[in-house]
Amino acid sequence: MAIEKEPESVIRGRISFLKVLLDIIPPDELPDIISGQLAQTPGNAPNVQRQNIILLSLWDLLKARRNSDYRNYILNAFMVLPISKSLVGGSYFLKRKKPVRYMPFRFFIDLLGILESREYTIYLLGGNDKTLKRVENNIHQTFPRLRIVGRRSAFRKQEEGAIIEAIRKASPHLLLVGRGIRGGEMWIARNSAGLNRGLRLWCSDLFDVLTEKKSRPGDNVFNHGLEAFYYALRNPLKIFRVFNYIRYKFLLLFYKIFNKD
Repeated sequence: MAIEKEPESVIRGRISFLKVLLDIIPPDELPDIISGQLAQTPGNAPNVQRQNIILLSLWDLLKARRNSDYRNYILNAFMVLPISKSLVGGSYFLKRKKPVRYMPFRFFIDLLGILESREYTIYLLGGNDKTLKRVENNIHQTFPRLRIVGRRSAFRKQEEGAIIEAIRKASPHLLLVGRGIRGGEMWIARNSAGLNRGLRLWCSDLFDVLTEKKSRPGDNVFNHGLEAFYYALRNPLKIFRVFNYIRYKFLLLFYKIFNKD
């Protein structure tokens, strides 16, 4: 896939950081930005491939630097929000600009609240039937005016075309894609052109968190940037990410010394 140039953005605070993008969006601006993107008329509608919301971690950034397809996915996104404290500190170190860091679960709740206030719709994709049913019930209880126009668990490759067509016809304002979908987050990147003009969000293990199959880091852990230790306790192999973290620090120093960014 050819590398595309960075697209024009309606978000004023967009910056280039280590060859990817970060958006600087205060939480109080989210409702207007989200609603404005979804309310555009068909004649002035956004490119369907630029409707993706990305919650960017440090590991995502490092992946984007070595994977051109993933980097293009970020460059073409509607919104790229940092979720790692290291990205916020690194941005200030290089750019003297400090993006707002978002907790993924809190962002998801805020996003559903914005959609519910306008009686918008969502579509759930991923997981299994039992999990999706529980997620749907939980969302209905918390956001009663938010309509779920479809849900589909993991599917076989030969069913993909029919699933994409079903999503396009349902025309949700937000497509939530969770684990269990072949290709994971890159499924969104590969199929964006065939979907409708609603927003899309890869929500990783969010469905399991909503159904209490998995826990999430507490607010204090997240606010102090210690979620990596939390996940390492659950999966000790993640302790080896420390080498990627060291690499990131040297990368920041290199860009600072040679004014590369």
